[in-house]
Amino acid sequence: MPVNNKRPILIAAVLLVLGAAVGTSVLVKGRLDKNASADAAAAKKTEDVKIPVEVALVVRETVRASFQGTASLEAEAEAMVVAKTSGVILGLSAEEGDQVRAGQVLARLENDRQRLSLAQSRANLRKLENDFKRQTELFQRKLIGSELYERSKFDLETQKAAYDLIALELSHTEIRAPISGTLTQRMVKVGNQVQVGATLFRIDDFDPLEAKIAVPEREMRNIIAGQPVAMLVDAMPGQPFSGKVARVSPVVDPKTGTFQVTAQFRDQTNSLRSGMFGRFNIVTAVHENVLVVPRTSLLGEDGASAVFVVSNGAVKRAVVKLGYIADGRAEVLEGVKEGEQVITLGQNAVREGSKVTVIKQAPHSQESAAPAVAVAAAGN
Repeated sequence: MPVNNKRPILIAAVLLVLGAAVGTSVLVKGRLDKNASADAAAAKKTEDVKIPVEVALVVRETVRASFQGTASLEAEAEAMVVAKTSGVILGLSAEEGDQVRAGQVLARLENDRQRLSLAQSRANLRKLENDFKRQTELFQRKLIGSELYERSKFDLETQKAAYDLIALELSHTEIRAPISGTLTQRMVKVGNQVQVGATLFRIDDFDPLEAKIAVPEREMRNIIAGQPVAMLVDAMPGQPFSGKVARVSPVVDPKTGTFQVTAQFRDQTNSLRSGMFGRFNIVTAVHENVLVVPRTSLLGEDGASAVFVVSNGAVKRAVVKLGYIADGRAEVLEGVKEGEQVITLGQNAVREGSKVTVIKQAPHSQESAAPAVAVAAAGN
């Protein structure tokens, strides 16, 4: 019977393949263990790195809620002076820029016709006064009837009215200021013929000046008469003016969704003028001795506000409830305590539990003495 020589060869081949597989498996496992050790070392090294951040203390301060708006200034009282009779301008007694008083003569028209008519009416009036005096004596002595007496009385009263009318027309030849203020515009010259109703001058009373500010209807419950208003005008940058809310309209314009707030300003320096463009800040509420953090420390996530608090060199995330936000500061109602450190710079590089090193702490933020100029934000 012949011997099969192929079987030993096959067994040897199988053993060779199994040996190679085992060797490869050991090599791969060694490499994986080495990589895992390297990753663990890198992770440990990363955890040991301290991230530099800037912080600020949670302090107690005063926060003012306010609303900002813009408008042009206008005089509370202004008057267009018009001619009440026709005639030629004979003279001017006031010029643009002059301060005038109510009743002061600004210009004179020719009045020869009015003066002559008044003299004639005065003569007729005297004649009728004498006639009425005689008629009264005769009536009292019952020498004339009541009809003649009443007619004489009527004629006298009619002439008195005619005399007063002519005297009034004569007075209209003197153009007088209806209000006190500054003569801001002169529209006529000497020698001009003017007609009844022609505009001759404009007078503005700059004390006080007013601004009519359009405010969104959501602020209606926050603004009332008497609230302080701070104003800056483009013509005088850096020079603040103080005023107050004089009137608040009780209705909302359905087209714009705003209501009108009228602010008044009394300028002792006499430097404000009608038409100047102003930027206004209405202080609507004042919260004193409240917890405050810098606005730069706030994080907005998922509709909530939060801050990163540094404690013992590590970071923890604290969800906060906010009140008013103004002047770069935010009132905190819940979430942090006075004296805690909140990160103001470097938030993007940290997460919960990160190790940090403080490279700078912001100084205590002193409340500005000037009225707040930032728009208030409602808290959560």
